[in-house]
Amino acid sequence: MNLILTAEAGAAAGGSASMLIMLVLMFAVFYFFFIRPENKKKKTVEEMRSALSVGDEITTIGAMTGKIVQVTEDTVTFETGEDRVRIQIKKWGVSTTAKMEAAEAEARAAKTRGRKK
Repeated sequence: MNLILTAEAGAAAGGSASMLIMLVLMFAVFYFFFIRPENKKKKTVEEMRSALSVGDEITTIGAMTGKIVQVTEDTVTFETGEDRVRIQIKKWGVSTTAKMEAAEAEARAAKTRGRKK
């Protein structure tokens, strides 16, 4: 009887160890495929927003485009088109800049050129 109980306890310990290994592997997969890339993207966007300057072409999160005419610590004023309407928004409302879009397009083009070889 003791032999049976010992065998069952050993099997339960092995099962919990493999379950722990699976949990650690799942966390590693989530970290490297979801959390880490999102943090890198946030860092890139934050750097872009802190580097905004007068004359940059921007696109807002509301899909408005224009040229920056004034930058303060937390706001951006930009002109839209030829009608010269000035709109003031918070910096977090800037989605992309023309420079950032050009760099992303170049990176995608280089990636596709590398695959064709």
